Amino acid sequence: MCKKENSAAGVLAGLLAGAAAGVVLGMLYAPDEGRETRRKIKEKADDLKEQAVDQYGKVTDKAKEQFQDVSEKVKDQYGNISSQVKETADKVVSSVKEGYDRYKDQAIAKTAETAQDVENELDGLKS
Repeated sequence: MCKKENSAAGVLAGLLAGAAAGVVLGMLYAPDEGRETRRKIKEKADDLKEQAVDQYGKVTDKAKEQFQDVSEKVKDQYGNISSQVKETADKVVSSVKEGYDRYKDQAIAKTAETAQDVENELDGLKS
């Protein structure tokens, strides 16, 4: 979970705890019977629990949604980069092949010529 969501959850928890404390204190000082006061406290605690669970669900859903958005963006970027690298590699391979094909015949001819020159020199040394 990111800092923003942690912060929001912390603020939410603080607000709910403060509200719960306020409700409990208010009821304890209210001029009701003990049984009635306990019932009201239990109802308020249940309400606050439901609100907390609801808010937690909303924050969790939002976090999942943001994670999915980021995940999709990363996958898209990976796909783009991957295809760019493949295109570049294909261009390099093609360029190397063209250069090889272009100079292959010249290299063979030059090698044959050099080999002939070496043979002639060796024959000259024999005589």
